[in-house]
This record gives sequence, structure tokens and C-alpha cells, in this order.
Amino acid sequence: MEQFNDLQPITFPGIDPNKPLIIAGPCSAESEEQVLNTARQLAHHGVKIFRAGIWKPRTKPGGFEGVGLKGLLWMHQVKKETGMYTATEVATHDHVKAAIEAGIDLLWIGARTAANPFAMQEIADALRGHEDVPVLVKNPVNPDLELWIGGIQRIYNAGIRKLGAIHRGFSAYGKHLFRNEPQWHIPVELHRRLPDIPIICDPSHMGGQRELISPIAQQSLDMGVDGLMIECHCEPDSAWSDKNQQLTPEQLSVILNALVVREHHVSTENLASLRQQIDRCDNELLEILAKRMRISREIGTYKKEHNMQIVQANRYDEIMERRIAQAEKIGLNPEFMKEVMQAIHEESVHLQISLFENK
Repeated sequence: MEQFNDLQPITFPGIDPNKPLIIAGPCSAESEEQVLNTARQLAHHGVKIFRAGIWKPRTKPGGFEGVGLKGLLWMHQVKKETGMYTATEVATHDHVKAAIEAGIDLLWIGARTAANPFAMQEIADALRGHEDVPVLVKNPVNPDLELWIGGIQRIYNAGIRKLGAIHRGFSAYGKHLFRNEPQWHIPVELHRRLPDIPIICDPSHMGGQRELISPIAQQSLDMGVDGLMIECHCEPDSAWSDKNQQLTPEQLSVILNALVVREHHVSTENLASLRQQIDRCDNELLEILAKRMRISREIGTYKKEHNMQIVQANRYDEIMERRIAQAEKIGLNPEFMKEVMQAIHEESVHLQISLFENK
């Protein structure tokens, strides 16, 4: 387990540290009027940290890539007029320097940047000597936990101790319900490996649609995240970027007021017995899987001796259909069962291939 023993909490005067941290504002700063209008409304609804993209990394050239340095002046005006703290994304050495000089209170590093160790090191180098600046690192676009942890470590090695992570989901090919699949097991493992790192959820980029923001936000709080970053715009349907996933400040207020924050410090003594049962079940599952793989090896040996193909398509289809039907009858999710059986089959095939390769 990586050691981050001397981290400092990401807190701000006037913000209750015992409540989830809320960061909200437009995907992009578009104009001074748009920035200030959105900020005023968010401040009215109690939001304390205003976010806006000053520089926007885009998939293809030619699109709106942010207003640049003049947007930092608008962020300064937000602080002056509303008293809100400000946050923006940085992707280069120059971004970091400009944002810090402009008095931005919190920086985050986007998913595309987090996937590039060279870019992460450039940002880390720019952050040296600015230990009091809080920095959040989004997960890389691809589901690579080690890459995520590596990026966090680079920022930590630069002396940053107010350090956190943002879970915004992971890219997947094809059409899906989510713009970026949550893959909750990855942030769960991140928390296990780095228990002192606060995790913020970004339901806007995860869902990609404003109607998904509320359920994702609630689910993330139920998972124990430490805060939310949500995109809001005074006129979302006219936004220059990501308009489908942006809320109005009033819509955000409705969602935040409806969220249920679970108590994470309740004694778990009453769960001890149930957890022991889970442990026993897991042990039994491991024994059964080991037995199944031993049988798969025997089958592989038979196929090799009789010059048979490893994969028997008809048999595979028969097993999948039967097991999924059985799973439905006992109340298991058929899609879950399908994934389990596919994983078991792939491992069985791998074992049999290794037997064929050993002449």
C-alpha cells in the first residue's frame, strides 16, 4: 500500500468540513456576463466553490478551446463579488503558473492529462513551491488504476499535501447509458490503496445527461465519496460545450437538497457476523473455482491427447444459456451471471491453451 501519511485535509474557511464538498459552475467560462451570472445564482443557493474551465482540451481541433487568460480575470471578479472560492482545470506548466498568479483557490487535472505521465510531471514541476494549493487529479480516460495512482504520486512528490482524486468515470467504446462508465470497483480499490486521499465524484461527466446527475450523485454519496463536482450554467441549453450535462443553479439546488448523506462513522459491530458469513462464502467460492479449474485442466489434457479443438462453440453456448436461466430463477442478475461465466470460460480456455503449448 502506497504511503501518504502527511496529507492535509482539503478545507476552506466558511465551509463545513463534515459535509460533502460541493464544487459547481459551468463547463467553460464563455463570457464575463455568463460567469458572473452563474456564480451569483450558485452563491444564492449556498454553493461555496465556483468552477469554470478556462482552457478546454477538445477531442478534435477547431472547436471552442476556452477563453484563456482573460477568463482568470472573470474568476477574480467572482471571488471579489460573491466571496466564493474558485477552481479551474490545468493541463500545462503555463496553466499552473497563470492560475496560481490569478489567485485560483483549487486546481484540478483532467482525465486526458492524467493519462499522460509526461504532462503530469510537467504539472508537478510547476507546482513545486506552492504546497498550499489544493490539487485534485481526475481518473485517466481509460480504466487504469496504476496510471491514476502514478499521477497522484507525481503531484505528491512535488510537495503537494492538500491532494485529492476525482472519479469521473471511464471511456468505453460504443453506445452506453453513461458517457463514462462508473466502474465503481476502481475508485473503491483506490480508496483501499490510498485511504487518506479524499475522492470527489463528477456525475456530470459520468452521466453526460442532466437527468442522470441526481441518481449518480446519490449513488456516489452512498459509496462514501467526500464531495461532488457538478457542472452548472445560467443557460445550459446555450452552453458552448457539454450543454447536455449542465444544470441550472436552481436545478442543482433541488438535487443537493434532496440528497441523503449517510453516516460513515456508525459502529460496525452489528455487521461483524454478516461479514464473517461473507468471508465464509468467499472461501467456498474460491474452493469451488479451484476445483472447476482442475477439471478444466483434465479436459484440456483429454482434448490434447485426442487432437480435439480447445473451444467447443456448441458446448459454450449451451452452458451460457443454461447458467443464465438458472441465475434468473434464483434472483441473480442475468447480465452479472453472463460476465461471471465469460470470465470463468476465458480462464479455462487459457489453462487449456497452456497445456497445448507445453509439448
